[in-house]
This record gives sequence, C-alpha cells and structure tokens, in this order.
Amino acid sequence: MADVLTFTDRGIYCPAGDFYIDPWKPVDRALITHAHSDHARPGMGSYLSTAGTAAVMRHRLGDIAVETISYGQERKIGDATVSFHPAGHVPSSAQIRVAVKGQVWVVSGDYKTVADGLSEPFEPVTCHAFITECTFGLPIFKWTPEDILTQQINDWWASNAAAGRTSILGAYALGKAQRLLATVNPDIGPILTHGAIENTNEVLRHQGIALPETIHATAEINAKTHPGALVLATPGALGTTWPRRFGPASTGFASGWMALRGVRRRRAADRGFIVSDHADWDGLNDAIKATGATKLFATHGYTSAFQHWLTEQGYDAYIVSTGYQGEGLDTAEGVEA
Repeated sequence: MADVLTFTDRGIYCPAGDFYIDPWKPVDRALITHAHSDHARPGMGSYLSTAGTAAVMRHRLGDIAVETISYGQERKIGDATVSFHPAGHVPSSAQIRVAVKGQVWVVSGDYKTVADGLSEPFEPVTCHAFITECTFGLPIFKWTPEDILTQQINDWWASNAAAGRTSILGAYALGKAQRLLATVNPDIGPILTHGAIENTNEVLRHQGIALPETIHATAEINAKTHPGALVLATPGALGTTWPRRFGPASTGFASGWMALRGVRRRRAADRGFIVSDHADWDGLNDAIKATGATKLFATHGYTSAFQHWLTEQGYDAYIVSTGYQGEGLDTAEGVEA
C-alpha cells in the first residue's frame, strides 16, 4: 500500500490530494498547521488553515490567498480527506489528519500536551502513522507545572519592582508572550511590550482572545515613566541596545532550553523559567501513545536519540529531514514561541 504522505525537498506531500503540508519552498497548494514562520512561509499559490492562523499569516505575509477550515471539519481534496485538530502549541494551531483509502496519517506540526489556558488543548488523533516533532526529545526536558511557573514569574517581578528594578522577560512574539501574559498578575505593575509582541497581541485580541492590558514600549516609554514594569521583549531585542532605556533591570528568559545548565549564562539572563510551547519528554511519549500509531516519523529536534528510543519501544520509527526549526535559542524573530 502506497504511503499517504511522502517527504520531498519542498515539504511533506500528499500525492492523492496534490497538496503540501507546511512546505518550506513555494508550491501551488499549502495546508498550514500554524503561523510560525518556519511552518507558514511566503510564496505559496494558496493556503488552507484555521481562521486564527489565517489572521496571523495575513499580518505576517500580507495579501495572500487563504481559505479557512474549522477544527474537525472534513474536506475532500482530490482523493484525500483532510481535517484539522487542536495541537495545543499556540492559539489556533492544528494537527492535520489525512485519510486516503482507509489509511490515516497525521502531521502534528508543533504541539504540546499541557493546557496553558490560552491555546486550544491538544487532542490526540487516532492514526496509522504520526509525524512528530521532537524539539525536546530527551528525558532531561520536563516542564515546570503551570501553577509553580506562574508563582515563580510573579514573585520575580514583584521582588524586582520592590527593589526599583524593571523586569525584562524574553519570549517569542507569537504564543509564548501571550501565554505569559495570561498567567502574570497585572496588579504588580504595568506591562510593557516590544512592538513585535504588541502587534501580535492585537491580532489575537481581534480574534476574541482575552489578554491583560499592555503598553507598547515606544521610544518615550522608560523606567521613569513606568517604574516597576514587566517588559516582554523578543529574544532578538534582548541582544541589542533596546532594553537599556529601562534602567536598572533584571533579565529573565522563558524557554524549554532553560532546563539545560549553561544555557541561561549563554542568554546572559538573571533568571531562567523552564517553559515551552512544545511537548516535553513525557508529553511526546504520551501523545504518541494516544494516537495508536505504529509508524512514526521524527522531525526537527533530537531526532537520532528519539528515533532510537521509539525503535526500542517497538515502533516502526524513522527520521525525516525538514525545514522546521523548533524552539531555537538564537532563531530569527517570529520563528518560534
């Protein structure tokens, strides 16, 4: 029986439907799991995505030809039937289910299994083959529980504010920044945002996603105008002169990579918060088990180690090279969250 999906130099391809999923080179028809720039790239003839992802893509890519689809809605494309299902990665992110002649394959895109109160919670999709990321595919990666994480960040911010310091927290513009906004206590002080984050906030607010009040940190905003503030900055901004206007400050970074010793020093951060919008080790294994899939394809991350682990567990597991980047330490803006 032929594979439902194949792996090409342009992206993940479905011959039965003549479409690609998250292609990294221009194609005629692209189905998109979510709006991060390593999965939703410019130059496609047409796009199909959830409505929320379409809104962010329009913000990022301009006037594109994009159709939208609701979670769980089936659509026939050629001889393939596709549907989109919550991935839990960032708001409106999706796994894409592709069925051809009784065979079901699922492309997960990026995902996490822990509900964050912002994104639609991950829903396992039963399938024969599952294409999974493994950005954090080692046992060392285990995320801080949400309640403890919230307390850690709020205590750090409150302590800095009491000492007359600004709290500058690095987070990616789509997903991570809004997730942190949804958990911090706005009574501690004003919340300032880098322009890339504030622009994304507005796109999500227009979709009805509730976020606390934030203030765009324009040139006239500084530590004197907004003492004791929490500043959400993109990782790229942290490495420039942009934060200097906020005077005495403590810098934090929110990332799954904070689980590794030495990474916080590399980021020159005073505090590291262990949190990611990708699945940790337990999340990856739980998600894979829940699909019931026997054939697995590991993409972007610790692919060799994870593929070896899956094979030991009895899966028919393979490594696939893709154009996806996962949650990088020094990636370009907009790539991850």
